[in-house]
Amino acid sequence: MISLGHFLTLGGLLFALSVIGIFLNRKNLIVLLMAIELMLLAVNMNFVAFSYYLGDMAGQIFVFFILTVAAAESAIGLAILVLLFRNKSSINVDELNTLKG
Repeated sequence: MISLGHFLTLGGLLFALSVIGIFLNRKNLIVLLMAIELMLLAVNMNFVAFSYYLGDMAGQIFVFFILTVAAAESAIGLAILVLLFRNKSSINVDELNTLKG
C-alpha cells in the first residue's frame, strides 16, 4: 500500500527537480515556465495527499484554485513570450532587456 510518505517524497522530488531546473536553465523562457508549472504541480500533489489521508476535502478544493491560477499564468506567460519573440526574434532571457524601466 502507498503511504503518505511515498506521496510526500514524490512531491518533494518533483519540487526539487523544478528548483534545479530554474537555477540551471536561466536562458530559455519556455523551460522556466515549465519548471514553475512543475513546482505548482508538486505542491498540488502534497495538498491532495494530505487531503486524502486526513479525510478533508479542503485541500482538494484548494488544488482547483491553484490549477486555475496556473493555467492563467501559463497562458499570459506564453502570450508575452510570443510577443517578445515577434519583436526580438529570440527567447533568450539575456537578450530580452526591453522590460527594464
